[in-house]
Amino acid sequence: MNIHEHQGKEQRWVRFIHAGKIRFGAVEGTAIHEYRGDMFGDATPTGAVHAWDDVGLLAPTQPTKVIALWNNFRALGEKLQLAVPAEPLYLLKAPNSYLGPNGVIRKPLCDGKVVFEGELGIVIGKTCTAVPEAQALSHVFGYTCANDVTVADILHRDPSFAQWVRAKGFDTFCPFGPVVATGLDPSTLVVRTLLNGDVRQDYSISDMRFSVEQLVSLISFDMTLVPGDIILCGTSIGVGSMKPGSLVEVEIAGIGTLSNRFE
Repeated sequence: MNIHEHQGKEQRWVRFIHAGKIRFGAVEGTAIHEYRGDMFGDATPTGAVHAWDDVGLLAPTQPTKVIALWNNFRALGEKLQLAVPAEPLYLLKAPNSYLGPNGVIRKPLCDGKVVFEGELGIVIGKTCTAVPEAQALSHVFGYTCANDVTVADILHRDPSFAQWVRAKGFDTFCPFGPVVATGLDPSTLVVRTLLNGDVRQDYSISDMRFSVEQLVSLISFDMTLVPGDIILCGTSIGVGSMKPGSLVEVEIAGIGTLSNRFE
């Protein structure tokens, strides 16, 4: 099965540990069907089937980079009275920030207000450099849930230098998962973020300033995107702070729920 077969078919892919080895597979009902090979290339079933309770879920991909968008939703941009961007505005999340489903988001050693930002993640499935918008979706493998955790106080603390990378790059500050879902129409998706069971964010991906096709194409003119890389689409209204002991969940129907505690 190659990327083009994945794209047309609704499937949910996971990476997991079983019997001490890292494996990957497709979710079918309450079971995980193990595959061998390459999730983004030729993946073939091994015949092994695992129960959820028998495996340790990992982050579903191993990105070389996670790109995070700023001011990509009309509702939030208008609320903050931000100018409409002429091009995608983005930063990179540091690899030490990557965290899988059910992992613990750790409070930084510095003080400051830590906020959640529930987002849709675009997972790249095929290397792309300077890809035209019309061909961009053929380079997308699927979609995942993400939380772009941020220490808000740090961002503009120094008036001479906006500290985006530091504010968003602490250890465990980029949870994503629990799966990569293929075969979805991203324009129909809705992101819901819950804090301790209360809905704090509930917004439609159709409100994006730059579509999935535009993001993949335009960013690929800046830097090569490779399989497993993730583009976080940005967030909308409802971002808020978390206190240690909180449970934050990012839900997207068709993908699932990304759950992480903040301690």
